[in-house]
Amino acid sequence: MLLRLVYLGVTNVFALLRLLPMSSQDKDAEILTLRHQLLVLQRQLGPGRVRFTPADRALLVALLHGLPRDVFKRLHLVVSPDTVLRWHRDMLARRHARRSRPARPGRPRTVRSIRVLVLRLVRENPGWGYRRVHGELLALGVKVAASTVWAILHDGGIDPAPERSSATWAGFLRSQAEALLACDFFEAVTLSGERLYVLAVIEHASPRIRILGAIAHPTAAWVTQAARNLVMDLEDAGCRARFLIRDRDAKFPGLFDAILADAGIETVLSGVRMPRMNSIMERWVQTCRRELLDRTLIWNQSHLLHALRQFEQFYNGHRPHQGIANARPLHPLPAALVTPDQFASLDIRRRDRLGGVLHEYQHAA
Repeated sequence: MLLRLVYLGVTNVFALLRLLPMSSQDKDAEILTLRHQLLVLQRQLGPGRVRFTPADRALLVALLHGLPRDVFKRLHLVVSPDTVLRWHRDMLARRHARRSRPARPGRPRTVRSIRVLVLRLVRENPGWGYRRVHGELLALGVKVAASTVWAILHDGGIDPAPERSSATWAGFLRSQAEALLACDFFEAVTLSGERLYVLAVIEHASPRIRILGAIAHPTAAWVTQAARNLVMDLEDAGCRARFLIRDRDAKFPGLFDAILADAGIETVLSGVRMPRMNSIMERWVQTCRRELLDRTLIWNQSHLLHALRQFEQFYNGHRPHQGIANARPLHPLPAALVTPDQFASLDIRRRDRLGGVLHEYQHAA
């Protein structure tokens, strides 16, 4: 368009120079001739419209925009005066829009160090979805939106994990979380094929986990002592739980419920074959299997207890939890990074637990 506009401008300048030596009588004769030719062409076109290119419109606007409206009415044009004025308004509007358009549309691009950190977390933890990565960033003080993490993974060709929806029963348990505990046995198998039973208790509000022990044959005396240890631990922590949810496993003796009742904690039994009634505990067992037991070869009982203690410390002290706004059960979220200098100088160090099975990320001191 620009080349054509320059061409039309140059040709019209030469045409103007050609008119300078002509007399007024010659000019009038040429004008009448051109008007008659224009009428002939309009008669031949009929109702059809004349098509103008953007360069033709710009040239006509430049020649005619300074003329008053009454002069427009006396001119014999193939378009109406209002059309020429509309072309002029559109041309000014486009020029204003072009000058007002920002150099880079949309939100500012995410800082490169954050993008690198997100891709690093996913690379080192293949099972993490974008929500899990978002929680880890908040635990490091890097405040970005979960949608930003999703976009970074999508741009990097990594499929973000879908957000899981909660069941109705789980929603009810969250509303009563301050007064609820849950416990359960789950199995772990060693390399020799020995089955060990692990007893764990979780707080619904925190959700803080407590590993009460692991044994091959949980006797009534062992389970009763685990209940006493749990009551003392809850008193030291100032926990005000009033109910404990458990299943109908025969491993729980009557004395287990009696000890809890003396401490003001009522036992609530779940329905037969209804694991959703103890969904918080079942979900933690699934997390423990996926993040620890499925990735660790257990040698014996002492090795299992060591691995579970390490996972308990990691789960309570470092791992972010979506149910409590990505905080940790024992630690709140740190202050978010806000200045560009803090983002530009990110130095994140990794600490390995259990030989690299669990990863903790912290700022360098």
